[in-house]
Amino acid sequence: MENLRERKKQRTREALLRAALELFTTRGYEGTTVDDIADAVEVSQRTFFRYFANKEEAALAVEALTVAHFMEAVRARPPHEAPLEALRQAVLEGWDSLNDVIESVVPIELYLQMYRVIESTPVLLAAHLRRSMEIEETLTRVIAEREGLDADTDPRPRLVVAVFSGVMRVTERQWNTAADFSLDAMRTLTVSYLEQVGPALTGDWRTN
Repeated sequence: MENLRERKKQRTREALLRAALELFTTRGYEGTTVDDIADAVEVSQRTFFRYFANKEEAALAVEALTVAHFMEAVRARPPHEAPLEALRQAVLEGWDSLNDVIESVVPIELYLQMYRVIESTPVLLAAHLRRSMEIEETLTRVIAEREGLDADTDPRPRLVVAVFSGVMRVTERQWNTAADFSLDAMRTLTVSYLEQVGPALTGDWRTN
């Protein structure tokens, strides 16, 4: 009985999440109310708030899933890998299963459309950047622990994460404005940019 109840709760949450993203991508974030989302699933506003604290949490929920997926991949990397290589491989090897993670909740096309809504909505972009800072701090602690370092006294974990996060932000911006706005295109761009980190940081650009 408990499993049945939990499955029903999960279905309700996913229905609310999908309805929220569909409304955000068609009406806009500001043009959508909690009542609109609840009505689309034929539940009460009270039910919505059982699953999400507010609209912002619903808007960023799938992104939170992808971040959790990445963090798990980082923690699973072999201990002999250098920190930046571990981050790089966590992104690239985790990509193969990222599609399944997203599709388990919403269609991939809806997720991609929502990404542009986040980028074009100031309140969501601010929340996205705030969460990015929190993720960087968590990632710094993960890398420090992995290397047996104290992140508060050794700057290297924070520096590596800062470089990695900067590359990912540049990649996201380029992908967001590109003609090919697909997950495969983002993967290709990410691979390209991550491979250029070493040469960009240590190479002599004037000889190229």
